[in-house]
Amino acid sequence: MKKTLTIVLLLFSLIIKAQNSAPNLLKTATLTGRVLDANLNQPLPYVTVVIKNLDGSTLTGSITDDNGLFSVTDLPLKKLQVVIQYVGFKRETKTVSFSKNKSNINLGDINLTEDVSQLDEVTVVAEVTTIQQKVDRKVINIGKDLTTVGPTASDIMNNLPSVSVDQQTGNISMRGNANVRVMVDGKLSNVPVAQLLKQIPSTSIKSIELITNPSAKYNPEGMSGIINIILHKNTNIGFNGNINLGLSHEYNAKFNSSIDLNYRNGKFNIYGNYGNNTGKNKNYGTIDRLDDLTHQIFNFNNNNKSHLYKVGIDFYMNDNNTISFFTNQNVYDGKGDGTTDIVFPSQDTQFQTFNSLTDNLSSQYNLAYKHEFKKEGEKLDIEIDYNDFGQTEDAAFGFVNIENSPNYKDHVETDRTQTTINVDYVNPLSEKAKLELGAEARLYNTQIDYESTGYSFDGNGDLNPTPSTDFDYTRDIYSAYITYSKTYEKWSYQAGARFEQVAEDANALNSNENTTESIPFSNDYFQVYPSAFITYNPSEKNTYQFSASRRVDRPGLSQVNPIREWSTPRISSYGNTALQPQFTNSVELNYTRKLGKGTITGGVFYRFIEDEINRAVYIDRNDLNKVILTYDNFDNTSAYGIELSSNYKPTPWWNFNASFDLYGQTQSGITEILNTSDNEIPTPDDIELTEIEVDNLVWNFRMNNTFKATKRLNFSLFGMYRGAQKSIQFQTKPMIMVNTGLQYSFLNDAATFSFNYNDIFNSMKFEFDQNTPFPATGQFNWESNTWYVGLSYRFGGNSYKALSRKNRDRNEKSSGGGFI
Repeated sequence: MKKTLTIVLLLFSLIIKAQNSAPNLLKTATLTGRVLDANLNQPLPYVTVVIKNLDGSTLTGSITDDNGLFSVTDLPLKKLQVVIQYVGFKRETKTVSFSKNKSNINLGDINLTEDVSQLDEVTVVAEVTTIQQKVDRKVINIGKDLTTVGPTASDIMNNLPSVSVDQQTGNISMRGNANVRVMVDGKLSNVPVAQLLKQIPSTSIKSIELITNPSAKYNPEGMSGIINIILHKNTNIGFNGNINLGLSHEYNAKFNSSIDLNYRNGKFNIYGNYGNNTGKNKNYGTIDRLDDLTHQIFNFNNNNKSHLYKVGIDFYMNDNNTISFFTNQNVYDGKGDGTTDIVFPSQDTQFQTFNSLTDNLSSQYNLAYKHEFKKEGEKLDIEIDYNDFGQTEDAAFGFVNIENSPNYKDHVETDRTQTTINVDYVNPLSEKAKLELGAEARLYNTQIDYESTGYSFDGNGDLNPTPSTDFDYTRDIYSAYITYSKTYEKWSYQAGARFEQVAEDANALNSNENTTESIPFSNDYFQVYPSAFITYNPSEKNTYQFSASRRVDRPGLSQVNPIREWSTPRISSYGNTALQPQFTNSVELNYTRKLGKGTITGGVFYRFIEDEINRAVYIDRNDLNKVILTYDNFDNTSAYGIELSSNYKPTPWWNFNASFDLYGQTQSGITEILNTSDNEIPTPDDIELTEIEVDNLVWNFRMNNTFKATKRLNFSLFGMYRGAQKSIQFQTKPMIMVNTGLQYSFLNDAATFSFNYNDIFNSMKFEFDQNTPFPATGQFNWESNTWYVGLSYRFGGNSYKALSRKNRDRNEKSSGGGFI
């Protein structure tokens, strides 16, 4: 929506020059009137009335009351311009002349007529996705062409320039790096990212911001930057809503639905949203060890149910003050089961069975206050955000024909809280200069209690119970930032810095029947994160941008958690409590060219990474056929890349988005190898520590085409190539995916039917070769060869309650309400 109903009213300043020789000039004037809907002949409340001088400068203003009446006093005795504007209606402009004999003027009834073109601009979803290159981000405005590709945010992500989603795990990466922060409407969530992306319906997304080099105003976390999902938040007058239903299937049926509602009348906007995903997912794969000729077979099934609720209210106190509150509740219920078979060439097959139950509740409470000063553009924002995440997980492991591996059960309880207090202040120092200041406190705590009925053999061959672990992790961050920006004709720049003090404390308390061991860790550090942006616009069609920033990747919870994350008969994964943050210094250069039928954007980037965090692979000393995956800090390294993206409309019936990216990075990691001859039985003394350095050069290409068959019927064709990659542990093979679909609108465009067939050649699979610590080859598959059927229906009006009665049968489009 281009404007909210209560446009911020103008500054009330009036300077009257008094002259002793002419006391009658001190007399001021009053303007009154009433605003009506021309069609319904009913009053329109909260209409903006602006009083301007004849040179166009704003003098003062007012808004109409519930009866459509307005009154503006203390006006000077001269000729003035009156502008009456209301969202969804054509603007009315009148001229009045005050004098000492005519100081009170009543304009009577002012009839406003609907502006249909304005309503369409506010409510109609764009046909074509467009890409905008702004000073510190790339903005992808989601159109119908991308929403036909998949039902959720996770499906859309694979279509964005430089972004990839691992459809097996749900992990997201940008520019080939998984150190990226995902935000929704500018806020971090305690809901795991993979789960969150699968909960957001694609139809609820207005735009996606790729902030690859964020300014000092943003938290400096994430080497690759920030992905910010902007959702439709409906503030239209009256009652509005959006319903979405979807069903996808390959091996199993998966159902998703959402409903977004809002009601705005007067000073209140109330909205509520609900979305769910329910269904089973199948994952399967194989690994062939080339040293012992074993063949591992993996089969895993998940039956997950996720429900996401949001209720919020905006209270427009007056022209300058707004208070908003919302709560977000995510309920998740997951069931998993699976088997891992190890087939040996000359002995019995070994089996591991796995069953798990996971329940969690994530709650978010957000209170925000916004104050707009009399000076245009000057504002103060205060926000308090509290997140609480609680999860219980029970897992059972069973073994057949696996020596020294008795059956056992794990019980894990997690409680995670995060409190954020944020203050932002913006002051336009002039028409071309702006100062921004802010401060933030983020208080983060996680407590994990782990209990197991299992046993393990120590290095002496003794069987000991698995110790229980209580892990307590606290991270408090206090920060402040300042940015200054200015424009010089075709040039503009922004410079700033963020100052952060971080305090980390962790303690892992391991205990069993005989001993208790405490493993404490603390890390306090102060850092400054500068940023700079320069933009040059030689013409309306050409834009050049340069940016530089310093960022940090603080270890995630899974990377520092010493409790076993997962386990198979051959692999166990643990975190490293002593892991240090890594720091990244980035520079970028971008160019945007506006074409007659589209745009093209190209860019290059370079990163220098300090204390790089990466995987470390060690051999399990208790069983030399097993490995332990963990994390460690390595030497400094660098990364570079180029990106090209374009949206273009060659013909009235065909438009496409295409992107190409190439990036390279040198990665370092630690692994171990067994240095023995074929005739020797390996012992821990045969283990050698090896540091590996990998030069990785990858290129990716995506193209999404939309073909307009009729006014209501569109077809889509999407293709993606993800190049081969090298990492410390794997060398992955290329991936290719082709999707197709159609979309049909009916009921005056209020309803939309979608059908998609994804990965039509069933070519999406994770294939890899492995050299260390053991040579192997393998692949993993997931349900990618799916068909999807979706139905969306929008209802409600865009005007005041009187207008909503008139328009209720017109089924005009309205954007969906906020979802997260």
